[in-house]
Amino acid sequence: MDGRLSGVGVVDKAVALLAAVESGARTLNELVEVTGLPRPTVHRLAGALVAHGLVRRDEELRYLPGLRLIALGRAASQSLPLARVAQRPLEDLRDATGESAQLYVREGEGRVCVAVAESPHGLRTIVPLGAVLDLRRGSAGAVLRAEPAVLARGFADSVGERETGVASVSAPVLHGDRVVAAISVSGPVDRTSREPARRYAAAVMAAARAVEVAAGLR
Repeated sequence: MDGRLSGVGVVDKAVALLAAVESGARTLNELVEVTGLPRPTVHRLAGALVAHGLVRRDEELRYLPGLRLIALGRAASQSLPLARVAQRPLEDLRDATGESAQLYVREGEGRVCVAVAESPHGLRTIVPLGAVLDLRRGSAGAVLRAEPAVLARGFADSVGERETGVASVSAPVLHGDRVVAAISVSGPVDRTSREPARRYAAAVMAAARAVEVAAGLR
């Protein structure tokens, strides 16, 4: 189970099940293995989550994220003012680079995608809205960790660090000296090259400044 526990057992267990299906379809046995919970508990809680639309089952009776989570994720994103005002700068960044653009905020030791503008290319980077990614990997993670060298340079870049064959460039969205978000552009290395900052750093930093202005942070 996730190390972040609330102390409310049934809620923590239900969240552990949701986290287990986040990465893909799981059988009941796989849910038991991943969560470490007793099989009867997993069966009972998974059934309750299905009843509430938070989990669903496919034709092979595997458990997947429920469709109700789409509306909840959209509502969560829209309740974050920064995500709302960032949408236009993200779309402008997408149009300027031809690649997918994302806005991330830090949550604990992870980073959450709270806004996205997807590339029109068939082969593109797709980061689902609400996805929680490792803070230790990728250019956005370096930005949100507020690494001094990154802040001094104004951007971070990475190639194949979070996912093989994908490159990214990210810049901090600042409120004074504090990093409040990271704006990123990412795409296949075949298009971005192995030096993505040479192509995209200026555009990503400009997008970060646009978000700051739109959010009244500067």
